Amino acid sequence: MAAGEIAVARTVAALREAVASWRASRERVGLVPTMGAIHEGHLALVHTARGECERVVASLFVNPKQFAPSEDLAAYPRSEAADLAAFQRAGVDLVFAPDAAAMYPPGFATAVEVSGVSEGLDGAFRPGHFAGVATVVAKLLLQCLPDAAYFGEKDYQQLMVVRRLARDLDIPVRIEGVATVREADGLALSSRNAYLSPAERRTAPLHR
Repeated sequence: MAAGEIAVARTVAALREAVASWRASRERVGLVPTMGAIHEGHLALVHTARGECERVVASLFVNPKQFAPSEDLAAYPRSEAADLAAFQRAGVDLVFAPDAAAMYPPGFATAVEVSGVSEGLDGAFRPGHFAGVATVVAKLLLQCLPDAAYFGEKDYQQLMVVRRLARDLDIPVRIEGVATVREADGLALSSRNAYLSPAERRTAPLHR
C-alpha cells in the first residue's frame, strides 16, 4: 500500500488482524456494509459511524447471492478506485473488499433465512433476495464483530431483516438505522438511479 492510500483488507484474516489491534487499544469499531457505487447516502452511514466510533470499517462487496438470475448482477455499477477515494475522503480507516471466493469458498453450503419480516413487500417480488442479504450480513458481522453496524433506512425492510437476524442469532453487534438521504427533488439516493433515463429520472420522484 503506497503512502496516503486507504488501507484495504482482501481476506477475513487481514480484517480480523486490524480489528484486533484496535480492540487492544479499546477503540470502538463501526461497520458500514456496502456493495460499492458509493454516493452521499453511503457516506451518511460513514459519517454517523465516525461520530460514534473511533474506527470505521466499510465493506465493498457486490454480493451475488442477493441477485436473482434475472437481475442485474453483471450490470451492477462497479468502480473500486472511485469508491476507495470516496471512503478515504470520508474518513474510513479500513475497507474490507473480498472477492467472491473469499466470501463463498468452494463447498460453501450455508444460508441464513429470516422468516416473517422478509416476506411481502420487496420479498414477494424478489424470491431469495433477503436470504442472500441475511447470509452475507451475518458473515460480515461475524467476520468483523464491530460494536455497531450502520444501514440506511431507505431499505427499511432490509434493516428490519438485519435487526432480526442479529437478535435471533445473538450476534453482539448494535444495528443502527440512518435516515434516508434524498436529492433536492425528493428522490432517494440509490446506486441504481444510474440506470434511469432522463425521462425516468424526471418522473421518479413522483412515485416515492
